[in-house]
Amino acid sequence: MDGESKIQNLKSKIGTRHRPKLGQHFLHDQRFRTKILEELDLRADDVVIEIGPGRGAMTGLLTGRARKVIAVEVDRELAQQLEADFAGQPAVQIILADILRVDLAAICRQEGVAQAFVFGNLPYYITSPILHKLFEQRDSIRSMGLLMQREVAERLTAEPGTRDYAYLSIATQVFSQPCIAVAVPPGAFAPAPKVQSALVTFRMKAKFDQWPREKGDEFLEFVKRCFAQKRKNLLNNLGGIYLRTRLLEAFEAAGKPANLRAEELSLEELAAVFESLTRGSK
Repeated sequence: MDGESKIQNLKSKIGTRHRPKLGQHFLHDQRFRTKILEELDLRADDVVIEIGPGRGAMTGLLTGRARKVIAVEVDRELAQQLEADFAGQPAVQIILADILRVDLAAICRQEGVAQAFVFGNLPYYITSPILHKLFEQRDSIRSMGLLMQREVAERLTAEPGTRDYAYLSIATQVFSQPCIAVAVPPGAFAPAPKVQSALVTFRMKAKFDQWPREKGDEFLEFVKRCFAQKRKNLLNNLGGIYLRTRLLEAFEAAGKPANLRAEELSLEELAAVFESLTRGSK
């Protein structure tokens, strides 16, 4: 029995046995499950860490494309049912845990791999914390495919000068190359959410891979200050941290006027200002 047939068999047993909570929206549409699977950069030897498998709609499909799936589920009742549904399948391991507390590097060591593939259907209310946690553990991730609210997906992939371009755009693009791969309508989920969703794929590649890890973290703190009050220009947002004369020198060195707002500078331009400031005294 192939992965899709297994899921159809499970679906008839699952029915409405578990009422969704914790912001869960289960992906039930077979067409979109197939579309999503086709967009994932999976390899036959991959270990997949699945975030929020829910009723296992994608878990069985993932096992058909990868060596092993480790499904991390925070809901005890769902985790127990998944254990029963995938009993006797060594290619699937269920972990009852909060992904925000899971050590991805430890899982990789356990499975004898340097990096894992991460897939997840992220609860809307906790998408940003999960993303930050994953980027903190980026050294253990080869690639990712994450289902999320379309609005958040557009922020992650936004370009300078657009309304959606913000701190989260930079935090994502400094460590990866995100791409909106599939638009997923509310009707593909049960229960149907009130918002549009999208699959975002992430090629994990640091923009400034020559920087030590600590410098990358410092740069994100700098960017956070730049976007602290979006309506203020950078000179005002950074004025309480750096001397005005130093700021003017840094913007001149980067070839940008100091009265711009953060959303008007590209990732590379923000990095140039940061480099200039960190070379001098605060």
